[in-house]
Amino acid sequence: MSSRSDLAGGAGWMAFGLVILVGSWRMERFESMGATVYTAPGLVPGLFGLLLVLLGALLAWRGRHAADGAGPAPLLNGRIALTLLLTLGYALGAVGHVPFLPATAVFVGLFCALFADGGSWLRRAAIGTTTGVLTAVAIVLVFERVFLVRLP
Repeated sequence: MSSRSDLAGGAGWMAFGLVILVGSWRMERFESMGATVYTAPGLVPGLFGLLLVLLGALLAWRGRHAADGAGPAPLLNGRIALTLLLTLGYALGAVGHVPFLPATAVFVGLFCALFADGGSWLRRAAIGTTTGVLTAVAIVLVFERVFLVRLP
C-alpha cells in the first residue's frame, strides 16, 4: 500500500471506531438494576471501537511519515473484494440458515485456504480444512460450555 492509501485508510478506521465508540457509550448501562461497569453491554464494543481508533491513528501516522513514491493503491482490490464476498456470504447467507458449526468451519477453512501464502493448493486446502474444523469446534465449546450461550 502507498503512504497516501495508509493515510486515507487510517482516517476511515478512526471514523468507524469513533462511530462504534459513540454507539457503545449511548447504550443502556442498567445502573438502575445494580449492574457494574464491567457488565455494561457497551463495554466490549466500546473497547473494540477504541482499539480501531488507536490502530487507525497508527496507520495514518505511518502513512503520514512514510516516504514512498508509489501512486495510490486502489481502495477495492481483489483481496478486499474476496474478503467482503466471504464475510457477507457467511453473515447473510449462512448464519441463521445453516447450523453454526459447519457454516463456521467452511467459512474459516475457505478463508485460510484462499489467503494462505505459498504452498500447493492441496496443502493450503488441508491446512484450511483443519483450521476451519478446529476453530469451529473451539468456538462452539467455549460459547456453549463456558459462556452458556446456545449458538444457532
